[in-house]
Amino acid sequence: MYRINIRARAKINISLDVIGKRQDGYHEVKMIMQTINLYDKINMKKIRKDEIKIQTNLAFLPVDDRNLVYKVVKHLKEKYSIKTGVFIDLYKVIPVAAGLAGGSSDAAATLVGMNRLFNLRMTMNEMMEIGTMFGADIPYCLLRGTALSEGIGEKLTPLKRFPNAYVVIAKPNINVSTGYVYSNLDLNDIDARPDTDEIINGINKGDLHHICLNMGNILETVTTKKYPIINEIKRCMMENGAIGSLMTGSGPSVFGIFDDKRKAYNLAHKLKVNNIAKFVYTTTIFNS
Repeated sequence: MYRINIRARAKINISLDVIGKRQDGYHEVKMIMQTINLYDKINMKKIRKDEIKIQTNLAFLPVDDRNLVYKVVKHLKEKYSIKTGVFIDLYKVIPVAAGLAGGSSDAAATLVGMNRLFNLRMTMNEMMEIGTMFGADIPYCLLRGTALSEGIGEKLTPLKRFPNAYVVIAKPNINVSTGYVYSNLDLNDIDARPDTDEIINGINKGDLHHICLNMGNILETVTTKKYPIINEIKRCMMENGAIGSLMTGSGPSVFGIFDDKRKAYNLAHKLKVNNIAKFVYTTTIFNS
């Protein structure tokens, strides 16, 4: 094989609960992750010169060892003594630093691409172990679909397929530091938590309304205080036909779940024309 093209899909958090803080500083989480049909495109090919070369459509994105894709390729080249060079064209669509796991998904897709391109014969578990070295979300981005994520994000339990739905993603013109959010999270100040078990019950029944009724993300208690625009977007989504709306990850992106295509596109149009969000996408649920 000389070249390979891969889609690196975004994720949303149907729920995000923080159980506690570990002695090593990491937080124990319990969350339900879902892949959506919003994706970056990664085109990889072998080159003669023994180097790693990345090009991207975003001028501000680093293409050296600050980039997760570069780090993954470098690690695999060293681990498997690969002397052939690799050229990667990374076309970004998923907004950067948006709570959508764009970087983690790119890294996961790169693992898959390198495995196929060089016939490394890594199992899924082996790729997940390597992925964990570079980011807690990478194992899930390899698994994709609907999954319960626990521990620091590395303990994954596949769930039944999520009901089909339209999803509107809106990212306001702000950037949120994940470190800031977690360092300012006060677990004693949480009044309401997502009912993860009831969400799973809704998934098992294919009941979209029951799922949305029990969604929650406790990181909103930090992010929305500093950035009220997040609640404004959620309110706009609910007032325009969303069954449920939630911030994903540590933010700042917000998603709305719709069972009506027309309502989803009308809401997206409203967000755009009123400049409520910088990036607005209408997509669907992806079930692997």
